Amino acid sequence: MKYLTRTIWVLSLVSLCTDIASEMLYPVMPLYLRSIGFTAVVIGLLEGLAEATAGLSKGYFGQRSDQTGKRIPFIRLGYGLSAISKPMLAAFAYPLWIFFARTIERLGKGIRTGAGDALLSDQATPATKGRVFGFHRSMDTTGAVIGPLLALAWLYYNPGRYRWLFIISFVPGVLAILLTYLLKKEQPKPAQTKKPGTSFFSFLSYIKKAPGPTGSSSSASGSSPSPTARTSFSSSAPNSPA
Repeated sequence: MKYLTRTIWVLSLVSLCTDIASEMLYPVMPLYLRSIGFTAVVIGLLEGLAEATAGLSKGYFGQRSDQTGKRIPFIRLGYGLSAISKPMLAAFAYPLWIFFARTIERLGKGIRTGAGDALLSDQATPATKGRVFGFHRSMDTTGAVIGPLLALAWLYYNPGRYRWLFIISFVPGVLAILLTYLLKKEQPKPAQTKKPGTSFFSFLSYIKKAPGPTGSSSSASGSSPSPTARTSFSSSAPNSPA
């Protein structure tokens, strides 16, 4: 277990607390939304917008983290937004406010994901990378188990009191934010040269740079990459969790 550094432990505990907070709400979210007048169609639109925000923002903020050479500020901001969005959902029942609060929560996910994975990768060696990410994922999954159990216990003794559940979930969210302050100060890293006019969708340019059938190097010539290129790519591709 020597490969589990302080940074890995802190990031894993932060993920545990955040997942407890999030998973306390996900099972009851449709019930709560229906209770305040949301139809099934509107709930579907809400979740679609929220997940699209998370998916698209991961690429952009991951690129920004690389450009600035910083990880912890993105991690802290991302977890902070996810935490404050929980009580926001219970504050008002207006549809636009619910859309705003839910989108803020998923934006936090997008901001922190790339920087968090990069920081974990920096803490691992090629020999321990699988174990490091596996441990982190196991802590994340543990939170996903504890959260619904806590929500079930609360609703068993307090049926129908959904709004209080949103407020209670703020507690592990705040704990996650506080834990990020235990992360060791980052060693200064050279920031990448910032290209002017970086857009929210600029990460799509990665497709053109990638070797293989979809990459520019192979599509331009109409032939597959050389054996040397394939070997180089397969040996240098980073391992990432599912």
